[in-house]
Amino acid sequence: MPEMPEVEITRRSFAQRVDGARVLAVRLGAPLRWPLGCPPASLVGLHVGQTARRGKYLWLPLECDPARWPAAASGGLLLHLGMSGSLAFAAAAQTPPAGKHDHFDLVTTQGVLRLTDPRRFGAVVWSPALDAPPASTLLARLGAEPFDESLTPARFHAALHARRTAVKTALLAGDIVVGAGNIYACEALFEAGIDPRLRCDRLSRPRAARLLASLRATLARALELGGSTLRDFRDAQGIDGAYQEHARVYGRAGQACQRCALTLRRIVQAQRSTFFCPGCQKR
Repeated sequence: MPEMPEVEITRRSFAQRVDGARVLAVRLGAPLRWPLGCPPASLVGLHVGQTARRGKYLWLPLECDPARWPAAASGGLLLHLGMSGSLAFAAAAQTPPAGKHDHFDLVTTQGVLRLTDPRRFGAVVWSPALDAPPASTLLARLGAEPFDESLTPARFHAALHARRTAVKTALLAGDIVVGAGNIYACEALFEAGIDPRLRCDRLSRPRAARLLASLRATLARALELGGSTLRDFRDAQGIDGAYQEHARVYGRAGQACQRCALTLRRIVQAQRSTFFCPGCQKR
């Protein structure tokens, strides 16, 4: 599943290229997780603004030219890649005919933005604004962005300390902080020396501060390396991520820990695989 770093890498790989483009056509394939919410033809003529990200959602503003379309409604498209989705952006002449798993094309004067999603858990949804339904409803439960300065160690500790669930499960929930997908939660907990099974309400302030710093460092490293490509992730230019080659615990069960040489373990938490070192990570 594309996590926050992969979504951000995807945004960076096409945002500048599509900024300012005018929509020429919209093509829909098989139904996605939610309906588009507007007639595709109503998007023709709108101009693409600066693409933004919130959690694992991308916001593609679409603005009208009031001089030419005084009755048109500006708003935007909220996109989610689901479990297996990816976005590609290329010149129209370089875009092949839509295939079985290509479910949305935004054809613009600067190229074609295409959503490919074999499992169809992704979505493209029209909303009049980010702070209006349906966008505001879909984003309402998201936690703080990991690099937001308002997410202080004290605030992070207080949010975790109010819960009795395992710390890794709380990170994956995404309502305290977004971006800690399975790979990055495992890696951040390893770097912080915290057992993923530790209950949140037993996490001390110093250890919570260390975990927040480790999470930020892990996500920054993932962004630097282009995210993780485990199966089929590519950015909008078709480039693989390389973070998985540098992971220290994720996917390495049965191998020796690079830090203490003990055998790394795999357990299942909340139906997700957790990888950790029983020597380096303490409860």
